[in-house]
Amino acid sequence: MNIDTARIEAKGGKGGNGCISFRREKFVPRGGPNGGDGGGGGSVVLEAAEGMSTLIDLRHNPLQAADDGKHGTGKEMHGADAPDRIVRVPRGTIVRNAEGGEILADLTAAKQRIVVARGGIGGKGNARFKSSIFQTPRVAEKGEPGEERVIELEVKLIADVGLVGYPNAGKSTLLGRVSSAKPKIAPYPFTTLAPNLGVVRIDAERNFVMADIPGLIEGAHEGAGLGHDFLRHIERTKMLVHVIDAAAIDGRDPIADYEKLNAELEGHDKRLIELPQLIVLNKMDVPDAQTNLPQIQRYFEKRKLFPISAVTGEGTGGLIRATYHCLQELNEKNRNDEFPFEELELSLAKPRGRFELTRDGNRFVVAGDEPRRAVLMTDMENDQALILLHRKLKKMGLMNALNKAGIKEGDTVQIDEFEFAYSTSGIDVG
Repeated sequence: MNIDTARIEAKGGKGGNGCISFRREKFVPRGGPNGGDGGGGGSVVLEAAEGMSTLIDLRHNPLQAADDGKHGTGKEMHGADAPDRIVRVPRGTIVRNAEGGEILADLTAAKQRIVVARGGIGGKGNARFKSSIFQTPRVAEKGEPGEERVIELEVKLIADVGLVGYPNAGKSTLLGRVSSAKPKIAPYPFTTLAPNLGVVRIDAERNFVMADIPGLIEGAHEGAGLGHDFLRHIERTKMLVHVIDAAAIDGRDPIADYEKLNAELEGHDKRLIELPQLIVLNKMDVPDAQTNLPQIQRYFEKRKLFPISAVTGEGTGGLIRATYHCLQELNEKNRNDEFPFEELELSLAKPRGRFELTRDGNRFVVAGDEPRRAVLMTDMENDQALILLHRKLKKMGLMNALNKAGIKEGDTVQIDEFEFAYSTSGIDVG
């Protein structure tokens, strides 16, 4: 069993900024504030998808970022929310937080989701701040930055399709032709001593894993050669592609090889002979294969055969499409319905309560989503915005907590990357 992994950087979109705007119309000399709110940023969402087997695309595209929300505009026009960034991964993907390595989710069911980086909320426009004593607010909130997180993904690669056949039937050549695998290939038996896995891609979101099972020999189910080890690799595949040397280059009988190999499969485990099996007649580029073809077709009667040349690629496209179609039918038949659709939202450890306050000499460090959001959404260049920030922090109990902790005039208050000088009237960015 191989492990397919990917490490991605997930970035939620930033919320749109609120707008500072005033109604300006003829005969309305003192129009009130009408700035709209910003839209929310998109979140990065992992979704388990049917028909995928690997994380190969994410390894080449590690940055997954959602779009930012749109800014608010005048006339109380709110900015549009950004769509979520849906990142599709194979069923069975284990999601880990790169920092600490704890498992966050195991996406076992199709369409199961987890939000790995939430988008920021949009800032309020100045129309939201109008009151009986604050008639012309020239202040609006900035959009909240989206979350950023590094996520590690892991999928246990169990081959969907097993290539079986006698040595030199051309399994490794076929795997190399239809996938990105680069198996060792040479014209002598047992070139392949361990299974080679390759990802066969239909398109960007449809792929499957194919394994080149080392060539079998008579007596394999009794342990001849490396029989038990080779056969064990087939046990967890969903279907088999039986590759026959139709040219009989080594003087073998293609039909006898087919019968003997199936006997070895059945001798090892009767379930193997019951797996769906596509019959591939390889080496059709060799004249002897064309000579043998009528006899082979008579043996299989009405069963569908796939004449191909792994060397030239002739016929491999149809084989791969038929293989994928068969896999989809199997997945539909065997889909486990005990897992209902479930959307999980990543819950990281957060400080208890609304905030946490720690002291280091004359420095007071504030941790917590609520105060962090308050400072990140404040325009530090706007005096009215600073007044509103002070009110928010006071309302959440932070100013009272600072006084109880013994803060003095001129001490430093740190929230996120921002530092403020404390004064009896509150906090001062200067």
